[in-house]
Amino acid sequence: MMIDKSSKILIVGLGLIGGSYAMALTKKGYMVFAITKEQDDIDYAIENGIICSGSTDVDIELVSGADIIVFALYPHIFVDWMEKYGKYISPGTLITDVTGVKGAVIDKVNALVPQGVEFIAAHPMAGKEVYGVKNADSSIFSDANFIVVPTRDNTPSAIEKCKELGEILGFRRISYLNPKQHDEMIAFLSQLTHCIAVSLMCANGDPNLVSYTGDSFRDLTRIANINEEMWSELFLLNKQALLYEMDCYRTCFDRLYNAINEDDEQTLKSMMRLSTARRKMFGKEKDKK
Repeated sequence: MMIDKSSKILIVGLGLIGGSYAMALTKKGYMVFAITKEQDDIDYAIENGIICSGSTDVDIELVSGADIIVFALYPHIFVDWMEKYGKYISPGTLITDVTGVKGAVIDKVNALVPQGVEFIAAHPMAGKEVYGVKNADSSIFSDANFIVVPTRDNTPSAIEKCKELGEILGFRRISYLNPKQHDEMIAFLSQLTHCIAVSLMCANGDPNLVSYTGDSFRDLTRIANINEEMWSELFLLNKQALLYEMDCYRTCFDRLYNAINEDDEQTLKSMMRLSTARRKMFGKEKDKK
């Protein structure tokens, strides 16, 4: 193992994902520390055995003493943090992140890392429709995918170490994408789905919907309970890739609309068969766990 139990792991940003990382790593016997803005979050995490200790200030000793630093911050805050405090990270430290876009972040962060420090991006494809460390849950990783996003500047050892981190956290599958591939795929798999859920919730303002709805509507709109600060930033940072996927979706939706409008039962059934066949692949992948 490259990440032994003596490694000191610092989480910067103790929200849902940062807190869940901390919980999972602590359960595996690692020494986990945190820096986050709210003292209540530090107190809760210590009292519940999620971290060893933490600070609401950028404690230079915590930063310089860490072997691995995980940044669980909004993209612009991550870059701002590195501009102010990146110089305190010690040579030999590996830093990684959980941010939902990479192209707009990786080059900026790499320009700020000190000599001897390596940044390798990663994206945990996990989450819940609630926020904060008080909702931390290490089990959200057990059926989730973990994407390592290396660049040509990353060393094989750093890539392997990032992969091992995903394994320690308990992710079901670990994949590799370059930054461009990552942002294109995330535009479709994550950002577009959130756009659809938001649009659907905005399409009908009947206050009695909750009295009539069934599981299909609840399932489809679960992610419409959305953090507008984070997701608006992610959408705009990945604007071109997301707009492309929205255009592709609109083309398919229009085809479905036209089929219904023109009583084209053959096209309707054809699209439904394709949809069913593709959705079944997700069940097959789950069975491979």
